[in-house]
Amino acid sequence: MTRGAFIGWSVFFCATLYICYFSHLGVLGFIGPDEPRYAWIARAMMETRDWVTPRLYGKPWFEKPPLYYWGAGLCFKWFGVSEAAARLPSAISALLATLAMAWLALRLYGEEATQWLVLLLPTTVGMVGFSHAAATDMPFSATLTIAMVCAAVLLGLTRDKNTPILPRTPWLALLPAAMVLCGGGVLFWAWLRKRWHAGLLLLHPVAVAAFCLTALPWYVFCARRNPDFLRVFIIEHNFKRYLTPEFQHVQPFWFYLPVVLVALLPWTVVFLWSVIHGAVRFFYTHTAKDATWFLTCWAGFCLLFFSFSRSKLPGYILPALPAVVLILAHSLTAMPKVPRWLLRAALWLFSLLLFIPLAFIEFLAPYFSTANPRFVTGVCVIVALIGAANLLLALCGRPAPEKDFLPFRAGACVLPILVATMLAYYIAPSFFRFDPSGKTVARQLQLQNIPLNELAIGWMSRGQHYGMNFYLHQEIPDWNQENFRKEYVLTDVPRCRNLDPVPFACEPMPFNEQVTGVFLYRILMPSSLEKLGSSGGQPQKKE
Repeated sequence: MTRGAFIGWSVFFCATLYICYFSHLGVLGFIGPDEPRYAWIARAMMETRDWVTPRLYGKPWFEKPPLYYWGAGLCFKWFGVSEAAARLPSAISALLATLAMAWLALRLYGEEATQWLVLLLPTTVGMVGFSHAAATDMPFSATLTIAMVCAAVLLGLTRDKNTPILPRTPWLALLPAAMVLCGGGVLFWAWLRKRWHAGLLLLHPVAVAAFCLTALPWYVFCARRNPDFLRVFIIEHNFKRYLTPEFQHVQPFWFYLPVVLVALLPWTVVFLWSVIHGAVRFFYTHTAKDATWFLTCWAGFCLLFFSFSRSKLPGYILPALPAVVLILAHSLTAMPKVPRWLLRAALWLFSLLLFIPLAFIEFLAPYFSTANPRFVTGVCVIVALIGAANLLLALCGRPAPEKDFLPFRAGACVLPILVATMLAYYIAPSFFRFDPSGKTVARQLQLQNIPLNELAIGWMSRGQHYGMNFYLHQEIPDWNQENFRKEYVLTDVPRCRNLDPVPFACEPMPFNEQVTGVFLYRILMPSSLEKLGSSGGQPQKKE
């Protein structure tokens, strides 16, 4: 590659990473029940300087390990408390995972596969979405990815003709290798390849010592300060989460198959074709490279392990994504001529299937009373750009006659996805009829000077409730037997019809329901509430 081509490629690669991982981190408030709670814990660590015990609303919270909390707490300290700072650890984790996979791709399959990987992996829906989430999924995926890359070095998969015949012990690779999730992917590979001695390298004393030095200190310190830590963290939030439906995230066994297909968009067709071609080739030849087996076992173990879990969430499957995309990138450079022609036909067909319904959707959008025309138009443009990217991949996704042209051909395929990503950031707020983060609700409460100590939540989505707590920097309790004497109540059901215990009377307060999506009421007739002490009424549980 010439110097000019290398500079142009580097600039485009950096722009891709920035747009996909770091751009518009704060475009939305905290979404869902997890983001505001994790951000609260990180802020509490920063404010109290207690970096050992995670605390939610002042009470110990042992649902997840502290890596994300530490990262977000430091970001809050350095950059201020904001949504972007809370999501920055996930973006940095995605960047580190991509760089680690780029190095592995270079050592396993060469420069051409690396160039495809560093553009295809960041532009997948899964990587873009979870890099913009204030959650533990991306840090976990990144650490597992780095550990698996080190394991590949330890197993000798990255050796080439320039490697010495008598290699030295890869001490740096030993350090994080034991942090692989039970070594499952590596042991799966060792079993299939009948190389048990290689799998036992994970038990090298250096690897075990590194694992103990990096992981055990926090467990020891936290257990000494909190006697119930090991029971809550290990038994309830690991074994029970995996073995029982107690946490109510029950999904069918095949749940992660469509999740993977969605996470790989817009490159799902290439993935499916790579799987079909690889399976057919293995059926006829009964051979495959050790590196390909390693990546397959990595992704396959993650898929199977979490499919057997009784509690399933989309983010659990994220660690399989880097391995799948590397297989995909390699297939674009190693696929023979005939399958490549069939792949181009499949990409053309997929693009046409995307383009055909767009005109009807755009035409009918104004006739749907609940549809936002701007949002519908934006979605149509994004879908069209995905189709354009697949068309360009059909035209350009084949070995280049000159290597200097490959980066620009790969960039041409990815450019529509970068435009679609920026457009998605722009239209994301219009996806919601009301602000789901609770930020608008918190602002309205502050503008109206509602005393927070006299406020209770009658009925509200958990995400909006927890988000409101974060932005108000105070936990607002639920309306129940313990808090029915509060003067004000927030609910998304008009006229307080869902509140219990009763009787009471509600006086509506002005609260801009069209923007917040909830109603504010003042509770009247407090004297009548004295009779509730022996009524036996039970508070209505919020879902």
